[in-house]
Amino acid sequence: MDLSLVLWALLAFQLKHFLCDFVLQTKFQVDTKKVYGHFGGLLHAGLHAVFTLPIVIVMGASTTIVVLLFIGELLLHYHVDWLKGQIDIWSGWTEKDHSYWIVFGADQLMHQITYVGVVALLSGAL
Repeated sequence: MDLSLVLWALLAFQLKHFLCDFVLQTKFQVDTKKVYGHFGGLLHAGLHAVFTLPIVIVMGASTTIVVLLFIGELLLHYHVDWLKGQIDIWSGWTEKDHSYWIVFGADQLMHQITYVGVVALLSGAL
């Protein structure tokens, strides 16, 4: 696969993540991601999954792979966010605690590693 397409896809995933996590995410979604099965967390993960679709389609994924990646993004993003929320609850850390920001950064890192994995898979690197 052409390197420019791989780089475009990585950039598109960065933009998608910024939009879904920081521009489109509401307080309702933030507050409910830690409640397993709550609509707010599912909505947030669903937005990520929907915004993933054009990226993987442009990368040339088959219909089956597009559907599998949609489901995978939905489930993985949902559970990473839910786990981060559980750690926040269990620890009692807030934005004033250094450890809170480490967990926040780890959550973001897991999402970014997911995107690199998707691009690697679709580009034939895996």
